[in-house]
Amino acid sequence: MKDFLKIFFLLTVFASAFALPKLFIFAQEQLSDICQIQRIEASCNNSDPSQCRELLEKCDEYYKQEAAKISQDLSKTEKEKQTLQNKVSSLRKQIQNLEYQIYQSNLMIGDLGVQIKDTEVSINKTSLHIDDIKDKLSSVIRKINEEDNRSLVEVMLSEGLSEFFDNLVSYESLSFETQALLEDIKSLKDTLENQKQSLDSDKGNLEDQVYLQTLQKNQNSDLKTQQEYYLKITEAEYQKQLAEKQKIEIAAAEIRSRLFELIGVPEGGIEFGKAVEIALYVERTTEVRAAFLLSILAQESMNQGKIGANVGQCYLQNTNTGDGIYIKSGKTAQRTMNPTRDIPPFLEIIEELNRAKGLVRDPFGTPVSCWIAAYSYGKPYGWGGAMGPAQFIPSTWVRYDDRISGITGIAADPWDIKDAFVAAGLYLKDLGAENNEFKAAMKYFSGSSWTWAEEQSYGNPVIQRAKQYQEEINLLSQ
Repeated sequence: MKDFLKIFFLLTVFASAFALPKLFIFAQEQLSDICQIQRIEASCNNSDPSQCRELLEKCDEYYKQEAAKISQDLSKTEKEKQTLQNKVSSLRKQIQNLEYQIYQSNLMIGDLGVQIKDTEVSINKTSLHIDDIKDKLSSVIRKINEEDNRSLVEVMLSEGLSEFFDNLVSYESLSFETQALLEDIKSLKDTLENQKQSLDSDKGNLEDQVYLQTLQKNQNSDLKTQQEYYLKITEAEYQKQLAEKQKIEIAAAEIRSRLFELIGVPEGGIEFGKAVEIALYVERTTEVRAAFLLSILAQESMNQGKIGANVGQCYLQNTNTGDGIYIKSGKTAQRTMNPTRDIPPFLEIIEELNRAKGLVRDPFGTPVSCWIAAYSYGKPYGWGGAMGPAQFIPSTWVRYDDRISGITGIAADPWDIKDAFVAAGLYLKDLGAENNEFKAAMKYFSGSSWTWAEEQSYGNPVIQRAKQYQEEINLLSQ
């Protein structure tokens, strides 16, 4: 009996292993490999829609995390790049400043060299002058000695005694003056030599300074070259990370597009449960609360309990005046679309969708909102022309179609309820829905200004309905 139970247990485990969903296998592999589009397609072709969708959501979350990591790396690398750029710029300025200092010091060295040469010339002249005076002084001294050595008889015979004493006094006086002059010139020579020595010292100090500045300049140049090398490497890493981010964004867009394809949206609106699925996906993409987004779209286009059912009751007819017709009655509908602001982009949207999706949509047979008759001081104001479940006017839609396509991976269609959800989510995010949903709702409805009556008819119902939707979403997620 025990052996039978063991065999039964082993068979049960073995059978369960084959019965486990493919995601069990996926969990054992690297998501970076699993989440390649080709592998996802292969897995989805061999599994039921619920497993495929679970895999897509898993990969969508994986790519979000990868994109966040790369964004952090990009931010870090960009800061490093900026730091290196600042260092290179600082070193470049330091090198330039040192070059100026070296140039200025060399000018001063050149000037000191000229001064030293002038001083040397002066010293040489002074030395020659001293030698000349010495010669003259020697001649006088010899003359005095000669006179001293003459006998009285020789003096008396050659000249009178009076003349002899006069000459003697004259020689001695000349000797004293010459001696004084010689001392002054010697003093001048000493001064000049001291000056030359000081100039030599200044020149030597400047030459030492230039040598040190040149060393510092060379060191800074080497450091600048090194920093530029690192900057080049950092820039290469930055570009590599950018390329990786773009690759991830493309893969994520394809996965999001595939997710949308799994959400079958029928014509004429969408049931609440299906709308919740799309809204939760848009919440993950835009961070706009799903319940609030659903409430906005319900306010804009709900009919008979289906979101997106009411997409307009008028057709555009006259592109010059902007008038149209009511779809049910065929009567003229004034101010259906602003002829200058909205009709040109409206026609472009239709043309682009026909080309991209192979449609034959008629711009004069496509429902848009009618003008809600409003007057100020007896004059009409406002226009109709809002398109699709999100009720975007054409001039606003064209500001978002590229961003929508970046998420869905296909041409943005204002009448496609999935695109409308994404467009509304992006728009509400830009309007500050994360911080103030009521204000975002009123801006969505009427722009930058609104009346108290509009708050009662639009803003307050949106907020109240969002509370109800949040409770229902919470129940669905349990």
